[in-house]
Amino acid sequence: MSSAAQLREPDLAWRVPQKWVYMAASAEYDGSGVTAAPFRVLGPLEVSGELGAVYVAPGRQEIVLGALVLELNRVVETTYLVDVIWDHDPPKTARTQVQICVSRLRKALADGGVDATIETRAHGYVLRAPEDATDLGNFRRLVAEAHALARDGLKVHAVDALRPAIGLWRGRCLAGVPSEVLAGMAAQLDESRLEAVETCMRLELELGRHEHLVGELQQLVASHPLRERLRGHLMVALYRSGRQAEALDAYHQGRAMLSEELGLDPGRELRDLAQAILTDDADLALAEPAEPRSLVATPLSEAVQERGADPNPVVTPRQLPADIGDFVADDVIVSAVCDAVTEGREKGQLNVVLVLGGPGVGKSTLARHVAHRLATEYFPDGQLYCDLRGPDGQPMLPAQALGRFLRALGVPGQAIPDALDERAEMYRSLLADRRILVLLDDAVSESQVMPLLPGTGSSGVLVTSRGQLTALPGTRRFDLEPLSPEQGVQLLGRIIGERRVESEREAARALIRLVGGLPLALRIIGARLAARPHWSLISMWHRLENEHRRLDELAYGELSIRASLSLSYDGLAAADRRLLCLISLAEGTEMPSWLGAALIDDRTPNPADLLEPLIDRRLLDITAMDQGGEFRCGLSQMVRTFAHERLPAEIPEAERTGAVRRMVGGWMALAERAHKEIYGGAYTIVTGRAERWYPPEDYVRRCLRDPLGWLESEQTNLLNAVELAARSGLDELCWELATTLVTLFEARGYPELWERTHQVALTAVQEAGNERGQAAVLGSLGTLHLHRGEHEAAGPYLSAALEIFERIGELRGQALCLRDLARIERHHGDDDRALALYESAERNFVRAQDVIGRAHVLGEMAHITMRRADFARTRSYLDEALGICRSAGFDRGQALALRRLGQMLMYQQQYEAAERTLLEVLAMVRASGDLVGAGYVLHDLGRVNAHLRRVGQAVEYYSQAARIRERILDHSGVAAVRADIVAILGRPRTSVG
Repeated sequence: MSSAAQLREPDLAWRVPQKWVYMAASAEYDGSGVTAAPFRVLGPLEVSGELGAVYVAPGRQEIVLGALVLELNRVVETTYLVDVIWDHDPPKTARTQVQICVSRLRKALADGGVDATIETRAHGYVLRAPEDATDLGNFRRLVAEAHALARDGLKVHAVDALRPAIGLWRGRCLAGVPSEVLAGMAAQLDESRLEAVETCMRLELELGRHEHLVGELQQLVASHPLRERLRGHLMVALYRSGRQAEALDAYHQGRAMLSEELGLDPGRELRDLAQAILTDDADLALAEPAEPRSLVATPLSEAVQERGADPNPVVTPRQLPADIGDFVADDVIVSAVCDAVTEGREKGQLNVVLVLGGPGVGKSTLARHVAHRLATEYFPDGQLYCDLRGPDGQPMLPAQALGRFLRALGVPGQAIPDALDERAEMYRSLLADRRILVLLDDAVSESQVMPLLPGTGSSGVLVTSRGQLTALPGTRRFDLEPLSPEQGVQLLGRIIGERRVESEREAARALIRLVGGLPLALRIIGARLAARPHWSLISMWHRLENEHRRLDELAYGELSIRASLSLSYDGLAAADRRLLCLISLAEGTEMPSWLGAALIDDRTPNPADLLEPLIDRRLLDITAMDQGGEFRCGLSQMVRTFAHERLPAEIPEAERTGAVRRMVGGWMALAERAHKEIYGGAYTIVTGRAERWYPPEDYVRRCLRDPLGWLESEQTNLLNAVELAARSGLDELCWELATTLVTLFEARGYPELWERTHQVALTAVQEAGNERGQAAVLGSLGTLHLHRGEHEAAGPYLSAALEIFERIGELRGQALCLRDLARIERHHGDDDRALALYESAERNFVRAQDVIGRAHVLGEMAHITMRRADFARTRSYLDEALGICRSAGFDRGQALALRRLGQMLMYQQQYEAAERTLLEVLAMVRASGDLVGAGYVLHDLGRVNAHLRRVGQAVEYYSQAARIRERILDHSGVAAVRADIVAILGRPRTSVG
């Protein structure tokens, strides 16, 4: 090498990491002096640490580790790991088995002293390690550096980078790892090795090293006899070594093999090279050994042109469907997709970008728009397009798609191989070093896409799919959401005119809400309105308002929401179709993961797994995480309408009723459990005979760590369940669930919901002739009127309920009614009558073994004895009530007893002690979210401060109490607080203490 060339070539020692060095040998290369990473996948899977080789159990652990290493420092979803382990029909315990594998791998890596950790993420795992911790990463880095050096004319050092990169290979990638999915990825990586070998051979030929390459190339051609580029390199090496006859013999051997095995002739490049060797073409001579011309990549076609022959120019495909002029989408998403398709191409990185979303969300439209935006500047050599769904709605076979692409690239039909692998090889060869964008629309599976990926990074790939496609390696994923209200208005305006939309802007927004912002639905609406200028937007809304006709209205020409949804629906297994239809019975915007299992009566410990196929097909959307750590999901308005339409055909009526019974029974089981967690047992509530459906116990425990918070968070679903039970004729479940929810309504102050659910339940039990249910609901409505301070209205309800309870012998129900009737007597000033009723209630609570009901009555009796200044008896009642509540773990009861104690201290004029006690109670009720209790305690604190002549503080407490009483519609309570405010403001504004 010349001194000038030496000056141009930088010292590349820094380019090869020196953390681990080993002697690597392969069948074809001496890889000495290359880096040895702790994770090695370029051959059989190997791991090493500070303590030497790390044993990884064959089978599932090998597969999981291999998948994590291939995606180093990127999250690998659990669903993907399940797919790579089990090619078909994973067991129900698949996720658990993956967790066990990860746990054992963590231990193996830690025990072996490997500088890496496996971290848990929301939906999967990530292997966290330095970037040079895998031989694959080092291989890619060295190859990228070699390409950069070659472009700069530094061919010697380019070869010096490629040789150690190739030397990292110890055999086929992940050899022996039993996974079809990983095998497909490994085959793609094996292809990248051969491409590196071909590049290395070409560069060394250009450096004049032909005599030293002959033996090596002969071995390579023997191992890969169908790779024409390697055979061409061998022919050039033999020719330049003065072995012209052997060079021609190598060509004839290759031609005979192609003809015998494939029925094909060699490609034009190899034929032209053979002709140049036969005629001793001067262009084959090595003019400048230090910096020769490329003798395989470019000179052959030039030589043909110089002889005046037809060079058969390369075909430039332009297959993209037309872009649309009224395109509307999130500009941030569009820019991000464009960047993802184009970034890193200068490093030889193949970018595969996935645009994912449910039916009608605009995936194809966005992908086509992006493809048109990038085509001219970034992919001038052509654009390939294929709708992988196929014209008949069935998934297109990869071989069919490759046949279309090969014809578009100029390959005659008779020259296209039959075998999928051979078509894929020919396709990758034609795309090598060309800048072509491949748009794969509506892909169904990874196996459909993998053969259609180019082999080099000069091209880009854009894929749209309704599925997850998590097994595709090295992808960037973008999940599309429906249009926002403003974007929806913009789209309608572009279709029918902005003036028309502006004149009915609220109607436009209503239409957008009705279809959930789905772009396909809005396009159909726009098309129908554009075709009928005399239609108003509000008239279109009225047409769509009828849910039974909505899908009929959302069709125009070839556009149809029903047809779009049917593609996803028909692709589901029969069990998943049934589940989707049943889920449409659940009202509300979101649902917990256990509900699907209840609908089909599946007792699996992992009910969320049942929903995964629907989530994968984008028919069910993940909306949030619940208190149990499981995802919550929901149906879009369009999917719900579609599934509900299919329900009668899929599910007989008797099965639908059973599904509703189990679903409401699940809500009943959880609400009842929440009540027990709060009260320490099934106390102060009348129970019935409705059948419960119990979600997995582990899930229930996690959800109900904060039982009142859970009731609050599921309020909408619980209310819907009460109404659904009533409509479905499930009167027993209806009244039980309604009365159980008083636990929430009473503590958080929801009197309007209390009344709404009980009126629904009362109608249901009256129509069914359910006496027990009638009594329970009437008694609870009486309690509601007392909470509102409507004592006169409460009496008839309580008396009617008591009569039924006495007739059917329900002791707890009698006790509850007697307790509340006593409150009415107290309101009328008849404490003796009230005390007698309380004593009767206490006896019934004792007989019913309801300790919390008894504790509550003791507190109310204490209030009467307190007003009579019988403080010893008052203290006795309160101590007993407090002890019961503490023993049962009923915090709200403890707060109530302590509040009565604070009131007693007020009666005894021990105001400072009363204030301390009441402040303790206030902290307790606020911590538990007991809004009603907070209102009572704040009123008491106002009175204490009034006695202490702290006017400002008293008014503040009173004001807070009044706001709470107003919120819970306690009108008499509000009046009492305002009266106290008036009273204190009439005193001198002096502050004491």
